[in-house]
Amino acid sequence: MKQYGVILFHTTSAVMRAEKLLLKGKYDIKLIPTPRQFSSDCGIALRFEWDYSNKVKQVLDEARVEFDSIHFLDTKEV
Repeated sequence: MKQYGVILFHTTSAVMRAEKLLLKGKYDIKLIPTPRQFSSDCGIALRFEWDYSNKVKQVLDEARVEFDSIHFLDTKEV
């Protein structure tokens, strides 16, 4: 069973920029509504495979994409 993480953002433009970068890098990502258990300024979050959390963060940091936080997404709570 795959485990997922979620990245929360302050703005929709940051989500869209992150999506573009990560798709270009061939990461398995999906835009989702921000899960209820997390609080965010933006109603859209980006889901990714948790195994790649360090690489995903590195891509966003290197491109200077601002994000709020990265969390493990417990699928039992969704």
